[in-house]
Amino acid sequence: MEKETRLAPDQLYRHCNTELLPFKTTETLEPYTGFFGQERAVEAMEFGIGMKRPGYNMFVMGNPHTGRFSFAIESIRSKAKKELKKTHDWCYLNNLEETRNPIVIQLPAGKGWVFKRDIKHLIEGILTELPAAFESPAYQRKKSKVERDFNRLYDQAIEKVDSLAREHSIAVYRDAGSIGFTPVVEGQGMDEAVFSQLPEDIRDEFTRNIAKLEDYLNEELASMPKWRREAGDKMKVLDRETSRNAVSPLIQPLREKYHNFSGVSDYLSQLESNLVKNALDIIEEEKPSEARTDLARRQYMENTFGVNMLVDNQKTKGAPVVFETHPTYDNLFGRIEYNSEMGALSTNFQLIRSGALHRANGGYLVLESEKLLEQPFVYGALKRALKSHEIRIENPMSEMTGTGTITLAPQSIPLNVKVVLIGTRETYYLLQELDHDFEKMFRVVVDFDEDVKREPSSIRSYARLMKTLADEEGLAPLNRQAVARLVEHSSRLTEDQELLSAHVGELVDLLCEADYKRIHNRDEIINDQHVEMALQAKERRTSRISSKILDSILNETVLIDTDGEASGRTNGLTVLGVGDVSFGFPARITVTVNPGTRGIVDIEREVTLGQPIHSKGVLILSGYLGHKYAKDFPLTLSASIALEQSYGYVDGDSASMAEICTLISALTDIPIKQQFAITGSINQYGEVQAIGGVNEKIEGFFKLCNTRGLTGSQGVIIPKANIRNLMLKREVVDAVAEGQFRIHAVATVDQCLELLMGRKAGQLKEDGAFTQRSVNALVVKRLREIAKAKA
Repeated sequence: MEKETRLAPDQLYRHCNTELLPFKTTETLEPYTGFFGQERAVEAMEFGIGMKRPGYNMFVMGNPHTGRFSFAIESIRSKAKKELKKTHDWCYLNNLEETRNPIVIQLPAGKGWVFKRDIKHLIEGILTELPAAFESPAYQRKKSKVERDFNRLYDQAIEKVDSLAREHSIAVYRDAGSIGFTPVVEGQGMDEAVFSQLPEDIRDEFTRNIAKLEDYLNEELASMPKWRREAGDKMKVLDRETSRNAVSPLIQPLREKYHNFSGVSDYLSQLESNLVKNALDIIEEEKPSEARTDLARRQYMENTFGVNMLVDNQKTKGAPVVFETHPTYDNLFGRIEYNSEMGALSTNFQLIRSGALHRANGGYLVLESEKLLEQPFVYGALKRALKSHEIRIENPMSEMTGTGTITLAPQSIPLNVKVVLIGTRETYYLLQELDHDFEKMFRVVVDFDEDVKREPSSIRSYARLMKTLADEEGLAPLNRQAVARLVEHSSRLTEDQELLSAHVGELVDLLCEADYKRIHNRDEIINDQHVEMALQAKERRTSRISSKILDSILNETVLIDTDGEASGRTNGLTVLGVGDVSFGFPARITVTVNPGTRGIVDIEREVTLGQPIHSKGVLILSGYLGHKYAKDFPLTLSASIALEQSYGYVDGDSASMAEICTLISALTDIPIKQQFAITGSINQYGEVQAIGGVNEKIEGFFKLCNTRGLTGSQGVIIPKANIRNLMLKREVVDAVAEGQFRIHAVATVDQCLELLMGRKAGQLKEDGAFTQRSVNALVVKRLREIAKAKA
């Protein structure tokens, strides 16, 4: 069995034949165009971009470093540039009838800034022409006429009263805008002292006459409010005619220029009406004490009649493509800013700011799904915008608090955008499960492959990809030995001899580090030695924890044997992942057996350290024992399984083969060779199944054996299904080639038992019994004894 299962060195590592690389250096290769190994994703992306119906937004999913982000951006930008679809500029204007609801204007790309410039010139013209119109001689003559007409009526009324007063020797006088009466004697008005010396009857007569005159005066001046109102109306008409004559010639060219653009003509009519109505407030002719400076007047005009250029697409070629790195609510949907004046907050339509949705309108918006979901309110608001096909600028907090400051409610903007989310598979499936609208809104899935088949054509494409990446990063060319080494390392990353990794980001990092080694060695070309040095340097940088674990085994703080024999004890293999670093190390598995009915007790599960998959692996052991050995009698035993000196969570079923072999050893008291470490999972029929991390596990045990000293009998037992996953380090392959280390691949539990115990596992005969004195026969015998003892 040992010879049948032992692996040859060429099975442990698949070299890349340099004959497949017909070049000396990558400098002579053509650059690689497209995206390596992503034909399915390219097809899906083309479909997503081409399908213009609502709901066909895209989710680009895959692990980081596969180039999913650069792929999405480059694909969309290349297609967007060729689109003939017209883009638009968006402007907010003051709603002069209801200032809380600014109106939005849509203009062809490039027209927005022209419109803003024209309105600015209009404002400058108004600030010049309007004051001049009110200072003109024609206006002053008309204004004076209205004032004279009013004064004439007033003077005529006073003259009538004065004529009647003279008949009664009474004079009319005016004092500070008021009218009074005084008695006259010999052409002179009397003061209080003289008047008091007159006889009483004369004084009474003067008093009666003055009272009559006051009544007559009131009668004559009763129409004065009407005269004043009529004069005021005439002034308003004059002011409006003057304003209209000054403003209309300035606005008329704009009406003609923008008559084809929806909303502009209506706004210009609003603007003209407002200017005509409030001309005096603008020039402040009536309030010289409160006159504004020219700068303040200009600022007022901009804040009232100017243009808020929300989105300017004059330099955009094709459809806009926007990537929002920080998709907060404000960054995505826009916001309304405020000014603080004397402790009070104020705002106007000029303080409305655009969001990424506004800038991407008519094109594509790219977002990272994880960052999107981190932000409160954003995902729900994005769904509402896509469903309603409009963008609303709102404050989401006002809905939560129930209160809010008086603010603007800008007119919504029609939305036509294709959203592209980039995220992991976990995020995609989570959204698919929790949000019923997700599938309807993101119908196109762009799924990134993690690996590519390792074929001659793909290896040559991989070489061209390295050339392209080296050129983009400003690195030196690679010789074909370096490319071959990178191909081999790529297969190790995928844990498959038949595949290449599609993680372009990791390849770029490795190329940069290899180029650093080249510069340090003062070489001109990156060769395989530089790649090897870069890999070793990275391993040294990240090996602190693995070195600590190895030291704890060497100083026997953690008990692991690499020679001798023992019953109920074996070496399992585990992988520890810390961040982006993973490494393997051995762990002792022990089993004790005694009569009882508790079954197989997983100590890890009992103390809640064993995770579900590990617990499942242990439960499978009972199914295997019952199926294999206890077909005609009840399976009754008590056994405890423990992963010794393990103080953290344990998951995975890769220890189940080691556990069943250790359980059989404890049951039969047959010792297990401690120079072996075991990894592999089993099913209830005793078939050994593939596991993950096989390279790290083998290398972890090899490192311990190598440090203690290789004896030639040490080795690792792995599932036969994992042979294609072997891409071991050169030192392990060399040790196997020299006979210093062994790697066995088994397909059944029986094969593993024979290697561990050095005796036949036993075949099932026609009579239902196993071969005498075999391992399986002893298991059946021992289980029968326990069952009888219990009975």
